[in-house]
Amino acid sequence: MANYLQDQRKVTTHRLAEMKQRGEKIAMLTAYDYSMARLIDEAGMDVILVGDSASNVMAGNMTTLPMTLDQMIYHAKSVVKGVKRALVVCDLPFGSYQGNSKEALASAVRIMKESHAEAVKMEGGSEIRESIERVLCAGIPVMGHLGLTPQSINKFGTYAVRAKEEAEANKLIEDARMLEEIGCFALVLEKIPATLASQVAKEVNIPVIGIGAGGGVDGQVLVMHDMLGINKGFSPRFLRRYADLSTIINDAVAHYIDDVKTSDFPNEKEQY
Repeated sequence: MANYLQDQRKVTTHRLAEMKQRGEKIAMLTAYDYSMARLIDEAGMDVILVGDSASNVMAGNMTTLPMTLDQMIYHAKSVVKGVKRALVVCDLPFGSYQGNSKEALASAVRIMKESHAEAVKMEGGSEIRESIERVLCAGIPVMGHLGLTPQSINKFGTYAVRAKEEAEANKLIEDARMLEEIGCFALVLEKIPATLASQVAKEVNIPVIGIGAGGGVDGQVLVMHDMLGINKGFSPRFLRRYADLSTIINDAVAHYIDDVKTSDFPNEKEQY
């Protein structure tokens, strides 16, 4: 058995820093409910992200913007109950922190108090510095998020790769340094050139987790529904499917329907 499966110690922000220092890659995956979070945690996951991607995969919305703070707290509370080892990070949803640092602090405090998550994630760089600093001053760990920031999709107008131009790449590097300087414990880089992501991971001392950012970073994150093949309508280049649960579930449900229709279920052993 691999060492990371034998190590049942609780993952903390400090342990993630140690993992980067010794070159151990960090595995991170999303979860939104108790049952899946328990399975993911038991498999040895390092970080579980309660992502506002719940808006897409759980609620059927086109973007992450509709998620409310109450909804994020509900999902995070459910996830935390199923987790013993992984560090649980919860997204601050759109509108709960941008442009108002007092509201940012109130939102983060609610997540920590009501869900018992262990950290929050916030999208953006210098534009939201004041909000991040206010949350950090309350002793709440913050994971940053740069590159493609889905909460700003209406500003970008596209989900295309970010920071391909020199000016945007330079700003991303500056923002990454700033996030480390003010005290973020880790950073997600989404859908940016692999060479740029690798450069950032080398220039900052905090762990850098990539999604569509190549292999030169300190860890990887994917959306659970995507990597398990539950959601088949999303197939970017960076996604590797580790299962085809969509087909498995469809076949199982069809089999159940057939057994009910033909009176095969329940049989004599399946009744009282």
